[in-house]
Amino acid sequence: MFRLVSVCLAFLFATAAFAQIQFPPDSRLKAITSTKTIKIAYRADARPFSFVNDKNEPVGFTIDLCRLVANSIGQQFGLGDLKIDWVPTTLQTRFTTVASGKADMECGSSTVTLGRMKDVDFSNFVFVETTGIIVAKTSNIRTFADMAGKKIAVASGTTNEQAIINQLKQQKIEATVISVKDGSEAVALLESGKADGFASDKLLLVGAHIKNPQDLMMLPDDLSVEPYAIVLPRGDWAFRLAVNTGLAQIYRDGRVVTVFKAWFDRVGLSLGPILRVVYGLGALSD
Repeated sequence: MFRLVSVCLAFLFATAAFAQIQFPPDSRLKAITSTKTIKIAYRADARPFSFVNDKNEPVGFTIDLCRLVANSIGQQFGLGDLKIDWVPTTLQTRFTTVASGKADMECGSSTVTLGRMKDVDFSNFVFVETTGIIVAKTSNIRTFADMAGKKIAVASGTTNEQAIINQLKQQKIEATVISVKDGSEAVALLESGKADGFASDKLLLVGAHIKNPQDLMMLPDDLSVEPYAIVLPRGDWAFRLAVNTGLAQIYRDGRVVTVFKAWFDRVGLSLGPILRVVYGLGALSD
């Protein structure tokens, strides 16, 4: 009986505490808590982080993390399970989709940069990648230095594009950078022989739709560090805190390891020391 009363009192106190929370007038949390709905943007072409399955449903590593974060936000504010409105976006529109209010957050493979922080904010890191290049096995290209005199296809406006340009300058390599709309266009150029290499985040290269992947190889070079995070509205500290609280819970109780293994065991990727540090630092205490 005493236990039942304690539980009831705890529930009442928690409910009262939630009712007293005052959000900033422009926080996305106002709409989320009033409608019990969160709008999550996703990409269909960022396998294995964010893509669509045969049923045209959003799936992927970051998608799974964001589902868990949405559940946490619902629990944090005593709302139960939040309804998720999935908002399709692209490589070019992912940041404006959040900044304009069409989505509350974007869950894909977005790298955190200072320049992007002028338009949007980011959660704590959810993954760390590197820029790589795939080439034909039949070519004589075995390292980035061998790209001298070659053509490298890379999606325009991405951190990968800037990484390639910077590395070419630093290593004094003369090569042609072909800026394309997206990975599909880059793959088409590579497969047709109009490009000698395709540069992108390494796991995105592994997940790219390629007709004959056995004919291609990944160069060993890591050409940049790409810290991924969930894209959030700029300046909305209350919403960012709620998202990071959810991530901290996921990191602390080990669910992130389960999600990681579900997506990356199949490609032989283990949880390395860098990601262990990222998740350890993100497992903030309440």
